[in-house]
Amino acid sequence: MSFKLLARSFVILTLLAIGAVAWILVDRALVDRTPIIVGILHSQTGPMAISEKSMIDAEILALEEINASGGLLGRPVEWRVADGESDWPTFASQAERLINVDKVCVVFGCWTSASRKSVLPIFEANDHLLVYPMAYEGLEQSRNVIYTGAAPNQQITPAVQWCYEKLGARRFFLVGSDYIWPHCVNAIISDQLEGLGAQLVGERYIPFGSTDVAAAVREILATKPDVVLSAVVGDSAIAFARSLREAGVRSEETPLLTFALGEDELRTISSSDMVGDYASWNYFQSIDRPENVAFVKKFKDRYGTERPVSDVISTAYHSVQLWAQAVREAGTTDVQQVRYAIRHQSLDAPEGIIAVDPQTQHTWRPVSIGRIRSDRQFDIVWTSGSAVRPVPFPISRSRPEWERFVDALHRGWGGQWAAPAGAAPALAPARAPVAKEKSQR
Repeated sequence: MSFKLLARSFVILTLLAIGAVAWILVDRALVDRTPIIVGILHSQTGPMAISEKSMIDAEILALEEINASGGLLGRPVEWRVADGESDWPTFASQAERLINVDKVCVVFGCWTSASRKSVLPIFEANDHLLVYPMAYEGLEQSRNVIYTGAAPNQQITPAVQWCYEKLGARRFFLVGSDYIWPHCVNAIISDQLEGLGAQLVGERYIPFGSTDVAAAVREILATKPDVVLSAVVGDSAIAFARSLREAGVRSEETPLLTFALGEDELRTISSSDMVGDYASWNYFQSIDRPENVAFVKKFKDRYGTERPVSDVISTAYHSVQLWAQAVREAGTTDVQQVRYAIRHQSLDAPEGIIAVDPQTQHTWRPVSIGRIRSDRQFDIVWTSGSAVRPVPFPISRSRPEWERFVDALHRGWGGQWAAPAGAAPALAPARAPVAKEKSQR
């Protein structure tokens, strides 16, 4: 009897083992557990590395958390990081490689509008998906891009209005790096100043990546504006802020308001170089919300307590989260299905509720203006309080007029998205004919 019982037990165990092996084989045959591959495309070298490296850190943090919670659709997520090298053609070639060689299902990438404009034809030709986590000039809308940073009415125009009302500014000086974003931003501001009856006393562009800012500083000293609005980026922005202080320009008399420097960049300069100046963003580390306290702790736990958190870090991190939500909803990483699903996503971010607008594929976001403190953080002096609807094309001109304006810049630069190296800084050459057409309507 004991022998029969032992034999029966052996048969039962054997059948269970066979069943388990069979289940594993069926599971592997029917369930896709291959890694999901995503692309990260930012500058790790060159003048923009100072700003873009932290975006990479934020995106990786979000992806690590996704994997720690079990991945997506039962699959791990892997990422391929490509270096755009602060160079537009390199961005384009790296985008091509990520899509067609690495076979990524989405790319999180770019900072400058010149890099985004350079990769856009590649995403459109491949009907792929770029998630662009950076405030920009608007004047664009593509079905292949989700714009998670600020549109101009969520950063630029509120700041101009605030300067006019709260600082009493009537004389404005505009300065920017010599590429597509600052030229477009300054055209938007110029229209707004005309509507306010304020005066544009000067406009100067600094070659991209250059730290030779002396001409801009001299012109500011000569014109004595009430406020300087800066769209200078990267290493140039640090040199510009330092040179203003060295020239005796003080925030008490002539404040600077930047659209391109946040907490992350401020840690690289002397605390006295920009104390009292302002920045316009959708997020500041000093936002007093439990969600933000938790996010800041999470980032610092991963990368070190000395690392500050800025708008682009928050935006890059939550861009990944919005995409992941869309993948879960769609039940697939198929680009077309995810692109549709992401247009209906929202989340409670550190700064408040953000949501993708299905009509424009831009995001609803709160807006804030901060004053720089000696500890390189910001006192928030104004906030919209709730999310603001994105308006990619400012109403001061029609959409066709804005598109012609952008096209004229592109053609004027020989088919590039930045002024050619060695070109003399000047006002946007396309502005005059557009303004003339506007006045004749």
